[in-house]
Amino acid sequence: MKKYFLTFVFLCAAFIAVFAQPVIGISANKSSSTLEVNMTYVKAVINAGGVPLLIPWTTDETQLNRILETIDGLVMTGGEDVDPLKYYGEEPCPRMGEIVPARDASDILLLKSAVEKGLPVLGICRGEQVMNIAFGGTLYQDIPSQVKGTFVDHSQNAPSSYGTHTINIDKGSLLYEITGCTDVAVNSFHHQAVKDVAPGFIVIARSKDGVVEAIQKKDSKRVLGVQFHPEGFAQSGEQSPFLNIFKWLVKEAISEPAL
Repeated sequence: MKKYFLTFVFLCAAFIAVFAQPVIGISANKSSSTLEVNMTYVKAVINAGGVPLLIPWTTDETQLNRILETIDGLVMTGGEDVDPLKYYGEEPCPRMGEIVPARDASDILLLKSAVEKGLPVLGICRGEQVMNIAFGGTLYQDIPSQVKGTFVDHSQNAPSSYGTHTINIDKGSLLYEITGCTDVAVNSFHHQAVKDVAPGFIVIARSKDGVVEAIQKKDSKRVLGVQFHPEGFAQSGEQSPFLNIFKWLVKEAISEPAL
């Protein structure tokens, strides 16, 4: 009888351990007619202790609310450019890239709803840009042609696990608390960036040429956007400042938001 009891206790403990892991939603991008997500995001979430869940595009509020009831945290992923005319009132510049209107609408509604609900949110690359636009900010549509004096290559030709330029992180910021770094070499795969930061947000990191590399919500330590791709480093599971970003998200996902 004692043997069966111990087995039961062990199984209960295993069940609790599995289901104690927070579910981290990951916004989808597209490839042809399919929705997908790069495995680097999935591996980074798993390595940080979370359970990844791909979120399809939707603007159906009933479906969206059900999704938000299911997840404990959210990663907004990289991808295409955002329609400048619709979302921040600028005509498209000649070097603007592909836009996907259905994804724009879905991502902005998803992100704003998650923040309103109090979920921890990590915006990466496009995800940071969508975060800024959703709350009233604007973007540089093309860094090389619109940012005067830029001298950093923001679209590297190197593996995502390799840092090619340095960013400066504000001491005392959320990103500093997470990483413990005031400067760190990051990867870089973008041609757009935050221009006018959204009301209620602050810039907390920049590249050496002044391009915005991270923002956070002023009144919350649960909403963070980064222009680089921490998942490229965190996918290996090795301890690093970049894995700590995902560990922060997972930790916030299992804690109650501060009142």
